[in-house]
Amino acid sequence: MDQISAENAFDSVEFAENPEPRVPCVLILDTSTSMHGPRIAELNKGLETYRNELLADPLAAKRVEVAIVTFGGRVTRLVEFATALDFNPPKLNVIGGTPMGEAISLALDMIEERKASYRDNGIAYYRPWAFLITDGEPNDHWKPVISRVHSGEQQKSFCFFAVGVEGANMTVLDEISVRKPLWLQGTKFCELFSWLSNSQQAVSRSSPGDEVPLEDPTTGPRGWAQI
Repeated sequence: MDQISAENAFDSVEFAENPEPRVPCVLILDTSTSMHGPRIAELNKGLETYRNELLADPLAAKRVEVAIVTFGGRVTRLVEFATALDFNPPKLNVIGGTPMGEAISLALDMIEERKASYRDNGIAYYRPWAFLITDGEPNDHWKPVISRVHSGEQQKSFCFFAVGVEGANMTVLDEISVRKPLWLQGTKFCELFSWLSNSQQAVSRSSPGDEVPLEDPTTGPRGWAQI
């Protein structure tokens, strides 16, 4: 059995066991050397918070799917889509430069692949999320990804979010993202992922296609961002 048919067979079993609608989210995480020290440590803690809070919501645990793409030296398809029940946060380590454009492109490819799997298996799904976190600027050929992000947003193929950690080139993020990029306050990764979990829990309780207002990330107990 080749790889593609093996994946299709796995998907069929997975969806038969859990036919709930899906809220897919790809985390696009900067693991370049500038993320060393407290930043990568807090990012790792944030991923644990994200998983634990999703697991605490029985519906979100079955509906929210998480995948991870990292970019540090090279782009890595680190975690394939999995519900919170099967999501095991990896321990991220830092290395190399910042091939951000390639990472975003891969994440969007993964979203399209996953949507095709849903359609093939009769699974309803909510608009996917692509969630970028970086403290730098791309050192690859990133300009082509701008039109892809903007076109996908216009067609409501996905929602793209960009978060800059101190040192990030916000001008570049502003070019890429239709939504206003946000600054992370210090290393509030746990608060960021708590907000992300809370937002996706709210989406998972709605009907696919519904517009769900998100909590303002700059205010309240989960406030982690600056505009």
